[in-house]
Amino acid sequence: MDSQIMHKAEVLIEALPYIQRFNRKIIVVKYGGSAMVDGQLKKNVVKDVVLLKLVGFKPIIVHGGGKEISSWVKKVGMEPQFVNGFRVTDEPTMEIAEMVLNRVNKNLVQMVQELGVKAVGISGKDGGLLNVEKKLPDGQDIGYVGNVKHVSPKLLYDLLEKDFLPIVCPIGYDDSFRTYNINADDAACAIAKAVNAEKLAFLTDVEGVYRDFEDKSTLISELTLNEAERFVAQGMAGGGMIPKLQSCVDALKQGVSRVHILDGRIPHCLLLEIFTNKGIGTAILNSEEERYFYEG
Repeated sequence: MDSQIMHKAEVLIEALPYIQRFNRKIIVVKYGGSAMVDGQLKKNVVKDVVLLKLVGFKPIIVHGGGKEISSWVKKVGMEPQFVNGFRVTDEPTMEIAEMVLNRVNKNLVQMVQELGVKAVGISGKDGGLLNVEKKLPDGQDIGYVGNVKHVSPKLLYDLLEKDFLPIVCPIGYDDSFRTYNINADDAACAIAKAVNAEKLAFLTDVEGVYRDFEDKSTLISELTLNEAERFVAQGMAGGGMIPKLQSCVDALKQGVSRVHILDGRIPHCLLLEIFTNKGIGTAILNSEEERYFYEG
């Protein structure tokens, strides 16, 4: 028989234990970076998430849009400002950010619907999903940028129960109902914790976590929670990975079982990480004893 056909069968069989294990489980996908800008990569990500939905997962997409916000800020003749790596969001910038993020949101809804899956796009304002307080990095006021204080996940549960795929844009409001932009990583972590997600997957512009960021052969396939905490404490992870790792540690400590850091520039990275024994990014596990790879 044609070896290519047999290989396809082997791939499907390899995916079976993962499909069984994660059936009906919630997976939160934080979608950002180059995979949001490149049209073909965008289609691949949406196809991956739709496939996860159709084989029994309950995916929730949380998306960013930083590059598009910067682009629109320039288009209207304003100059993007950053303090210590954080975008300064004054009132005019906040207006643009909300418009751009809602545009990105509905574009993703449209792409999912085109593939035959029902999707609903919401922001953190809907149903009081994301309640925030002002973020003050190192005491600096950077405007309307918020830290998530509380998540009310009822709307997400209702949508999942009715078989919709929720797509969340990271805008919330504070106790006085002022609008704030939220870092999409932070929003994804907070949502994953609130819904007790089995998995949280970050699509990024790096391959994963390295023992030595300068040496690309040192990619780590699996990290335990303790090892990830050690990396953060020692400042060992390069490529802007420390804040992301800290977010992963926080999510794991609050009940998320696994966090995946994936290179969104690799086509179908989500499927390769979740459905194959080897995976392609870095998986961070909640427990020392819990093995990730299935023997086969």
